Amino acid sequence: MSHCASIKDGSLPFRRSGQWRRRGSKPGSCPAQPWQPPGAWLPAAGAWESGWQGRGEAAADRGSSPDGGGWCPGGRAAPSSGPREAPGPHRGMDEGKMDENEWGYHGEGNKSLVVAHAQRCVVLRFLKFPPSRKKTSEEIFEHLQNIVDFSKNVMREFLGESYVHCGEVVQLPLDFVKQLCVKIQSERPESRCDKDLDTLSGYALCLPNLARLQTYCFAEHRPILCVEIKPKCGFIPFSSDVMHEVKHKVCRYCMHQRLKVETGKWKQISKYCPLDLYSGNKQRMHFALKSLLHEAQNNLKIFKNGELIYGCTDARSPVADWTELAHHLKPFFFPSNGLAGGSHCTRAVIRDLVHVITRVLLSGSDKGRAGTLWRGPGLRGPRVCEASPFSRSRQGKNSPECSGLPKGCLLYKTLQVQMLDLLDIEGLYPLYRRVERYLEEFPEQRKMLQIDGPYDDAFYQKLLDLSTEDDGTVAFALTKVQQYRVAMTAKDCSIMIALSPCLQDASSDQRPVVLSSRSRFAFSVSVLDLDLKPYESIPHQYKLDGKIANFYSKTVHAKDTAMMSPRFKESEDCTLVLHKV
Repeated sequence: MSHCASIKDGSLPFRRSGQWRRRGSKPGSCPAQPWQPPGAWLPAAGAWESGWQGRGEAAADRGSSPDGGGWCPGGRAAPSSGPREAPGPHRGMDEGKMDENEWGYHGEGNKSLVVAHAQRCVVLRFLKFPPSRKKTSEEIFEHLQNIVDFSKNVMREFLGESYVHCGEVVQLPLDFVKQLCVKIQSERPESRCDKDLDTLSGYALCLPNLARLQTYCFAEHRPILCVEIKPKCGFIPFSSDVMHEVKHKVCRYCMHQRLKVETGKWKQISKYCPLDLYSGNKQRMHFALKSLLHEAQNNLKIFKNGELIYGCTDARSPVADWTELAHHLKPFFFPSNGLAGGSHCTRAVIRDLVHVITRVLLSGSDKGRAGTLWRGPGLRGPRVCEASPFSRSRQGKNSPECSGLPKGCLLYKTLQVQMLDLLDIEGLYPLYRRVERYLEEFPEQRKMLQIDGPYDDAFYQKLLDLSTEDDGTVAFALTKVQQYRVAMTAKDCSIMIALSPCLQDASSDQRPVVLSSRSRFAFSVSVLDLDLKPYESIPHQYKLDGKIANFYSKTVHAKDTAMMSPRFKESEDCTLVLHKV
């Protein structure tokens, strides 16, 4: 994303091989150069090549024992299962040269908080913890390094190298972290302040700021538009272990909407259904994207030059204003100002935005192994969700269910990884209990089972076993548990689409280009939020799944009963009248 500049001219104090990089762009813009891995510009102090850099590339070599031990109980532990060396001060940021005023609050989730640099296209990601829960510096480093390893050795293999940005663990001056924490506190949403930013270890993940990413040499000084979509799970469970009948008809997202509205998380039910977006049918995809624009919730955000211009965080967020959004987007899609204002302008801009996003989502040729996971007939289970407003509106009509996703596109690859959830949580939970019972008897085996890492090539290879015939072993149970964790990660990831206007006569031989009615955009696509879901969260997921399915069944049944009641009464009245005659 960005290169780093000299502290002498007031830029970000990252260095390489003892030499400061010169700034190559105007303040607030990104240099028109391709993103390089953090290892290319983080401080080295001469020891980089021999130590820190090798940790990233060598991650793929941290396999299990040659005899295939790995997850199999009784096998030998992976050679790298011991503590890993944390980066020393010489591998972190220069003391006294980090200025918290150059960084601003960017956003946060349940487990981490992100700050972005004001001038350079880079972010720092910190872990968060409840005030009562403290972790050692070594544990923090191990946690962050596992995130890097999992992205590099697992998700990159599945999704493709160009889509996944792994980042690098860096060590920061503690004074800088504490001052930064104070500076951004007032900008944090109240609902997120139950956890504190880690200010004790000094460790963080350094990553490209994908809201301002310029993967290619985009037109100089052109603005960047980014659309972040959290598509959620794109299939209906096909496992015979599913006991809740409604789960064979209605997708998880649509069921969960009712519970979230009931509990006050959101004001109204969204018309978005993931199965429409994943269908590959442009009509259904357009409907899904417009539904997200109507009710973004936490599934859609739009950034302009790195600044959030559209999206919401909770039920208290203001109602979506398409007119204001169209005002922001008009220079991108209608740069000649030939389009007048008003509702016609708004509809035209939104239509172009939806069409461009659809084309980008259906594009792609980056290689990844997810497309080879399923060699059978393809997607299993229903391809239409009964709760989707699009499906309900087309009942009785010849509506195309699914045109199919191109196998090279990111949506297709993401869906394939999601489908590693072979048994659904209902079939998976008994296998989780089997692993738990084994660990209760042999707690020292936890590290050998790679539950907490390392996430290396041996870990990845075991995920490719798609058998569902239970042989009663702990090894089978653990494989399905690990696949479920990876699938849940793919179900909760976000897709970031970066668009930059490019000149009509610009050569497109080194970058993909997408067309709108009046503009051309060079674009890049990336995946965010790829932390492996915790093993310990499986019991919670099991309880939540039952709660969601039961609540949906109860509310839909009550609604159907209420609708049938008047008809029943009319029928009884009619019967009485006929009887009298």
